[in-house]
Amino acid sequence: MSLVTDSPVHSSSNDEFAAFLDASLDSGSSEEAEDGNDDLETQRIKRCKVEKLENVEGVLGSTSQTSSLKQTVEASIKKDLCTHPGSFGDMCILCGQRLAEESGVTFGWLQNDEIARLRNTDMKNLLRHKKLYLVLDLDHTLLNSTQLIHITPEEEYLKAQTDSLQDVSGGSLFMLDFMHMMTKLRPIVHTFLKEASEMFEMYIYTMGDRAYALEMAKLLDPQREYFSARVISRDDGTHKHQKGLDVVLGQESAVLILDDTENAWTKHKDNLILMERYHFFASSCHQFGFSCKSLSELKSDESETEGALASVLKVLKQIHKMFFDVLEDNLVDRDVRQVLKTIRKEVLKGCKIVFSRVFPTKFPADNHHLWRMAENLGATCATELDSSVTHVVSMDAATEISRWALKQNKFLVHTGWLEAANYFWQKQPEENFPVNQTKSQ
Repeated sequence: MSLVTDSPVHSSSNDEFAAFLDASLDSGSSEEAEDGNDDLETQRIKRCKVEKLENVEGVLGSTSQTSSLKQTVEASIKKDLCTHPGSFGDMCILCGQRLAEESGVTFGWLQNDEIARLRNTDMKNLLRHKKLYLVLDLDHTLLNSTQLIHITPEEEYLKAQTDSLQDVSGGSLFMLDFMHMMTKLRPIVHTFLKEASEMFEMYIYTMGDRAYALEMAKLLDPQREYFSARVISRDDGTHKHQKGLDVVLGQESAVLILDDTENAWTKHKDNLILMERYHFFASSCHQFGFSCKSLSELKSDESETEGALASVLKVLKQIHKMFFDVLEDNLVDRDVRQVLKTIRKEVLKGCKIVFSRVFPTKFPADNHHLWRMAENLGATCATELDSSVTHVVSMDAATEISRWALKQNKFLVHTGWLEAANYFWQKQPEENFPVNQTKSQ
């Protein structure tokens, strides 16, 4: 770059200085190119450039005639000095330079106070637009993928029904030959993303590698309307086998997470909305130990109107409305985790539950995940029977407690009733979850 020709200042009084500056910058660049792998030499060069910047300020002074040139020089040298310690999308968050495309979301080695400042600024901007953050898992949440070698004979028909990768906006089943895999998008996923984008700034966060994450992002968001470069893969995480909000540019008090795996978010369970897993392919069912036929083998799919994404979209709208329109405290002080907890506790409000043959005999009942799930959904759990009990959750219709429930006209339901209420955020019809008598009885 020649600062003489590129600068808006062309007076002869600046010619000598501009020539000196060009020579100085070229010298520094060549030194760095030759010794780029030598950390000590690199640091020496950077210190040299800082000194040159100080010299520039001394030479140019602050006259209006040279202010434009001074700004150009200062920006050039500072950008040259920047090590790009972190990025948001494809832009360095320190100097603003565009980095390599698809660089992802990372904060590098920024100090904690600088990260906090960035998060605070970004959140205030989002809140002004009545938006929160939404972190979305890929596999079994928004889509289901399988390796082609795992396609069963009953799934071979799918190969003739795939949609064009050139026009993915209306399709849902894709053959990715270059990755030796097939991907099925969850029903209404495009509608879900469109409506959710009006309420949230969205991220993709997957434990898959970056190449896979970016290909899935193209299927979900071909026009880059929803995620832009906010795609996080396992390569971007800071903890192995775990997901964390430390790589998301958002305050935890304003972030919601959709994921099918609770254990991936051990530090952020209060932000999590657990999704029912999407098992379209047979390999997905086998992976989680199910012996039943998959949706693909049954030539079926989830309901568009009552499926997981349709149900969770209603919940997201409810959370968004309560956060922005119902709560009375200061907007910045509001916490979406408290909103989530409040809405969840309405699901089974008024239900009193006793469990039968669900926990091991000596297992502390109140430590079992189903007990905690019921309480999180607003139910009261008890170990003794009385007239106030509304439901018995059992694995066997022949137990004494189960027989009591039937005799007293109480609801007797399988454990799946609780799990369905947890996934769909709505009390489910009890008759859909009957309890069968065990074979041993």
